[in-house]
Amino acid sequence: MAQFPLFSFLFSWLPRRAARSDAPAPSPRPSIPGPSPSPFQPDPVIAWGAKVTGDFKRRTIAIARRLNMDPNHLMAIMAFETGRTFDPAITNHAGSGATGLIQFMPATAKGLGTTTARLATMSAVDQLDYVESYLAPYKGRMGDLASAYMAVLYPRAVDKEPGYVLFRKGSVAYKLNRGLDVNGDGYVTKTEAAAKVQAMLAEGMRPGLRG
Repeated sequence: MAQFPLFSFLFSWLPRRAARSDAPAPSPRPSIPGPSPSPFQPDPVIAWGAKVTGDFKRRTIAIARRLNMDPNHLMAIMAFETGRTFDPAITNHAGSGATGLIQFMPATAKGLGTTTARLATMSAVDQLDYVESYLAPYKGRMGDLASAYMAVLYPRAVDKEPGYVLFRKGSVAYKLNRGLDVNGDGYVTKTEAAAKVQAMLAEGMRPGLRG
């Protein structure tokens, strides 16, 4: 036999209290934050990254981001200009006096407040500060590899069309850069000048070199 609840019977005659409309809403339950991301995130993989130190790679990536350019392009340029060595003291074999990661000319070094002799004594990581200072005026204009390389080789061609002629046979500039004349017609165009750097980019993305 079902039992009638005693307390329900005793208090059933009392008037029920109306719910207060001004009663404060229940406080929301505090959210529990998810796990924090690990501070040990792997470095991005870039061209030629396996050939340089972690500090050099991270500095290069940071510089490229500030200049709105691809870090792979910057790495390919420095690989080409240093003969794949990334040696901050390497000099131009043609005798121009150019030195370092992007082959700073003596006059260029002077304009940056230093000399090629001082640049040659720096570590590769420290010399990157001068690479950034040199490239800073071209920020936002180095979206493709050819234009990025023009900032180093021939700045007036940064915004020019691919077929723009940089050097003509008979000039000192052509003599110093005749190796860039791919078809041997006596002219070095923007596209030709960037072709070997493009090949350097592809090489740097191979297993064992990218990292």
